Amino acid sequence: MGTGAVSFATTFLASGVEAVEALTIVLGVGVVRGWRSTLLGVGAALLVLAVIVAALGPALGSIPISTLRLVVGALLLVFGLQWLRKAILRASGYKALHDEREAFREEREQAGAAPAAAGAIDPYSFTVAFKGVLLEGLEVAFIVVSFGATQGKTALAAAAAASAVLVVAAAGILLRAPLERVPENVVKFAVGLMLTTFGIFWAGEGAGVEWPGGDAALLALLAFLALVSFGLTRQLRRRRREPAYA
Repeated sequence: MGTGAVSFATTFLASGVEAVEALTIVLGVGVVRGWRSTLLGVGAALLVLAVIVAALGPALGSIPISTLRLVVGALLLVFGLQWLRKAILRASGYKALHDEREAFREEREQAGAAPAAAGAIDPYSFTVAFKGVLLEGLEVAFIVVSFGATQGKTALAAAAAASAVLVVAAAGILLRAPLERVPENVVKFAVGLMLTTFGIFWAGEGAGVEWPGGDAALLALLAFLALVSFGLTRQLRRRRREPAYA
């Protein structure tokens, strides 16, 4: 599998996870408050995200590639390690798994308790939908811009993100419920590994490292990080099961 395919898969999975979380917010508000203002908020947030990607992509393209890969690699490493840390803690039982059904219930309760709209536009629905989609989408926008700028494939990364959003949105329309059956932590584990792998690889290239085998070194890095992560998960599970002694 080439780096283009790996980049597409990484962006697709990351976008899918964020889209599921955004969908939970949108559905919780829309079901209770109505869809007009909610969808206006979603559309406004998507427009802002599209402008961010369109503006940052060409701007980053003017930066020398070695500097760009060093900076982007370091930032991807930060993002990846954050995702990986949460996934390891959740898989080992030290952190509760994210419950989309419970989040959906809480969102509906908050929407029902908010004051009713006085005009044609419901400020609460618009604001909550806009903020939810924008916050979840900013991380996706960064990943799209990062992969696009460092590999010259912004269109491919954007297509991956758009595909994931469309898939999740279609599922949400059909089910009218949060996608609580999506194995979110498994996906976050995979995305965390991929982002960390690319982060190390690109930061190393930007710093002047010549990886043995070129792009093939990505597979070795991914395998090493996976082994370390799974080993940490097993160790934490074992420690959690051990009885505590006074």
